[in-house]
Amino acid sequence: MQERAGLVTMKGNPITLLGPELKVGDKAPDFVAIDNDLSPVSFDSFRGKVCILSSVPSLDTPVCDMETRRFNDEAGRLGGKVEILTISMDLPFAQKRWCGAAGVDRVQTLSDHRDAAFGQAYGVLIKEFRLLARAVFVVDEEGIIRYVELVNEIASEPNYDSVLQAVKELV
Repeated sequence: MQERAGLVTMKGNPITLLGPELKVGDKAPDFVAIDNDLSPVSFDSFRGKVCILSSVPSLDTPVCDMETRRFNDEAGRLGGKVEILTISMDLPFAQKRWCGAAGVDRVQTLSDHRDAAFGQAYGVLIKEFRLLARAVFVVDEEGIIRYVELVNEIASEPNYDSVLQAVKELV
């Protein structure tokens, strides 16, 4: 497994990411994660839609909470051709509880806890903590990555305006 050190920090301390560095123009790797009802979901099942993949360490932290709520709000304005997936290592039970408490109903949360398939395929698995780094990928209808943001400091939010602009150029 490829290791990439020092690209991201957690509270100023460098951490190591496992997996490849994906770039704009790469084919988005398929992965299987678990939905809130414990069913496996293949990313390939979203082919034909523009997808925002929002990778977060844990929904039970303030920045991840704010980010997922923001994307849930934006989802209503983006239309039916766009799917927003928030992926974390949180257990599906915790994700379901959090979504209910937060009123998040337009973002689909997926758990990568079982195999870390997303984290490894997208190069965002944190070696030291077995959590996912904060990152956003925009994938077009054909499965090609059109936007990548690996947030340098895990405690910071992504650049929402840039993400939304990338999506609007595809729909």
